[in-house]
Amino acid sequence: MLSSSTRFIYQKNLSLSAISASLRLAKRFSSKKKPTLLSSSQVSSRSTRFIIKAEFLRSVWCALRSEYTMASQSSKGSVYDFTVKDSKGNDVDLSSYKGKVVLIVNVASQCGLTNSNYTELSQLYEKYKDQGFEILAFPCNQFGAQEPGTNEQILEFACTRFKAEYPIFDKVDVNGENAAPIYKFLKSSKGGLFGDSIKWNFSKFLVDKEGNVVDRYAPTTSPLSIEKDIKKLLEKA
Repeated sequence: MLSSSTRFIYQKNLSLSAISASLRLAKRFSSKKKPTLLSSSQVSSRSTRFIIKAEFLRSVWCALRSEYTMASQSSKGSVYDFTVKDSKGNDVDLSSYKGKVVLIVNVASQCGLTNSNYTELSQLYEKYKDQGFEILAFPCNQFGAQEPGTNEQILEFACTRFKAEYPIFDKVDVNGENAAPIYKFLKSSKGGLFGDSIKWNFSKFLVDKEGNVVDRYAPTTSPLSIEKDIKKLLEKA
């Protein structure tokens, strides 16, 4: 049994401990950053920034989803399954190129890559056309609006200035909802370094004798630098 004096000292110590703990707890909570009330203009500004960011992310997502959908729409088996339009609007069945090695290129007349690419494409064609090599050129105005002319103007430019003897087809879109079916197939067959979409003028796709897309080259890859790949496919039985 504790004496009355001892009980008094014990209770006093408990009270002091409780007071000390309460003070420590109050200090900890008071040290936390208090919420700041925003003015209506600040709230409006933050809301606007949030909406802009959300819309941007939504547009990026929609664009990526659209590209993926278009790239995977085609159930075609090879390049030979497609029909395209020539520069005069006539149908051309690509199965007519069966047994040939084909290089497909989206071209433009006013690009910084125009001179070097057209020159080297003509050199390759002249060298290998009798060995079963073909170039299919598709004008496209989607990159910097650098192919604004009509089909006739494009054809005259390529044939007069660069002596292009290979076929130059109807102007097409290579990206987006209106992309030509052949390009949807090419992109789904060989994706690029940063996604399937064509990045610029003079992107190149190499197709073997069976109509399979075997390689894809960036716009900055010169035609002569892929000569060895063309020769390899030509030498295959």
